Amino acid sequence: MNFIVPEFIVNLLSSMETKLLYKIHVSGHVQGVGFRWSAVREARNREIKGFVKNLSDGSVYIEAEGYPEQLAIFVEWCRKGPGRGYIESVTINTFPAVNYADFRIES
Repeated sequence: MNFIVPEFIVNLLSSMETKLLYKIHVSGHVQGVGFRWSAVREARNREIKGFVKNLSDGSVYIEAEGYPEQLAIFVEWCRKGPGRGYIESVTINTFPAVNYADFRIES
């Protein structure tokens, strides 16, 4: 038995991508330079969900959830930062999405 799948459904399914969660650790001079506020702006502009927070060792931790193209652009921004301070390293670990509702600063 053959089924005919409408073309719009085939196109929809082929264009769908799975959301991912990137756990990003950014080290360098990244606190006190507006990194978190800038990260929120960048993430929201790209419809990325999750959070950013300062860590006690002076680094920044980010959980960013979105589609691969969005995340790739966001990671490139993380490698450059807001233009103040400097980035020493960026490490990324990939996980399944957890469906964050927004992007915010956490304490």
